[in-house]
Order: sequence, then C-alpha cells, then structure tokens
Amino acid sequence: MPEIRRVIEVTDFEHRLMVNCMRTARNEYIDEGAPTEDVSRLMVKVMEAPTKKEKRKADREAR
Repeated sequence: MPEIRRVIEVTDFEHRLMVNCMRTARNEYIDEGAPTEDVSRLMVKVMEAPTKKEKRKADREAR
C-alpha cells in the first residue's frame, strides 16, 4: 500500500507556532528520557518546507 502524503498551507505565524510546539515537545521528551528522533525528523521537515509564492490574480484580469 502506498504511503499517504498530506500537504497543508500555513501562514508564517502558524509555521513558527508549529516549530515552537515541536521544540517544546522535544524538550519534554528529553527531560523524560524518551527517544526524540521522530520529533526531530518532523521538525526538520517543517523547518525546511518550501514556500509557495502567491499568484497574482490582478495581472490576469488586466489582460
């Protein structure tokens, strides 16, 4: 069965909030002595996610 991938669009604020929440969770795992590899990998994916440029609708309407 193929792996399901999900794509979401978030604002800059939401992106920073996600990274901060994952950092907090990772720190809690470290304090508990739990493994942090999964959270760390996810944090890297979120931090390195490419940005999407907005399309300009006004340019198209002028044509």
